[in-house]
Amino acid sequence: MSDHIHDVIVIGGGPGGATAAHDLAVQGHDVVLVDKEGRIKPCGGAIPTKAISEFAIPQEQLVSKAHAARIIAPSGKSVDMTIGNIGYVGMVDRDKFDPWLRERARQAGADYIVGSFKGLDQNADGTVTAHIADKADKSKTHRITARMLIGADGANSAVRRTAFDKARQPPYVFAYHEIVKSPATPDPAKFRADRCDVIYDGRISPDFYGWVFPHGEHTSVGTGSAVKGHSLKEATRKLREDAGLADCETVREEGAPLPLKPMRCWDNGKNIVLAGDAAGVVAPSSGEGIYYAMLTGRLCADAALEAIATQRATALKSARKRFMKDHGKVFFVLGMMQYFWYSSDKRREKFVTMCADPDVQRLTWEGYLNKKLVRRDPLAHLKIMVKDTAQLLGLARTT
Repeated sequence: MSDHIHDVIVIGGGPGGATAAHDLAVQGHDVVLVDKEGRIKPCGGAIPTKAISEFAIPQEQLVSKAHAARIIAPSGKSVDMTIGNIGYVGMVDRDKFDPWLRERARQAGADYIVGSFKGLDQNADGTVTAHIADKADKSKTHRITARMLIGADGANSAVRRTAFDKARQPPYVFAYHEIVKSPATPDPAKFRADRCDVIYDGRISPDFYGWVFPHGEHTSVGTGSAVKGHSLKEATRKLREDAGLADCETVREEGAPLPLKPMRCWDNGKNIVLAGDAAGVVAPSSGEGIYYAMLTGRLCADAALEAIATQRATALKSARKRFMKDHGKVFFVLGMMQYFWYSSDKRREKFVTMCADPDVQRLTWEGYLNKKLVRRDPLAHLKIMVKDTAQLLGLARTT
């Protein structure tokens, strides 16, 4: 393969990389997808209806559908947020979803190699050569040359560490979850198969949140934090107890860093562009990453093709520009929310109280499912601002 120049190499076969490879292959381009396999990212598995339609995800990939969320405060007070008739949250299992995405890309025409990225060479003709250690044959190394390379190999991206300044990395929390078998006869006061529980409690996470997300036969229970010394395993044990899942069989345990801020630059100015977690594109406050990974995979594929067609490396910058134009404000708002509301249990308590407001719930679900700030109802935004201010000043009555 070393004598052949491909259009694009994609390193990493998660939602971002697999989507990029699929989009390129469908359009008839010569693309190689590389993934080391055997690793499952700790992930709640939630995807909005927009992702399901935009990326043609078949219903059989959804292991369950959530029609509500329960928000739980440090005091134990909870607020139910029902979605209503505007959509649902699809739940996927990453151990099945990611391989399906890779297989879809392969069937569309992408060459697929199971192996690990070991390094790269910048060639005199402007191409890039990736060194890939074959997983099945340890003595075999693939040298794959292409005009462009998309790095979609996760938060600890080896592509980013190799091709970019090592100091350039987004801030992280460390996420940990346990996949357990869902109870056959759960206590509905503690666990519901069609509801995602989100726990805001400093004992569970001093700077993030905990979750209990049902996946049909299985359930994801976990939390995240950037605070050193905070025991994520102990917090997860407490979450399982509170949800009535302590005695459920543990299927697997997973942990990984979770980036919470898009990097300022996603490309190397030559022939490499980053997507998904490698570019830091996970939503602050919520930790949502699947939809944004798939979107950036698509944007990076478009940018790579534009750079090839125009022979201008500056075209690679369009991936980040397009993303920030459509989602930059949402990420900024979510970042401010996390910084302010997650900073103490007193503020978490007030935050959960605000979630009981019907306007907050409606705008939250519309924004999440459609991935846009809802602007068409200025009166609702004004009402929310007044109520938020009352909460902050202690003027609102807590029930």
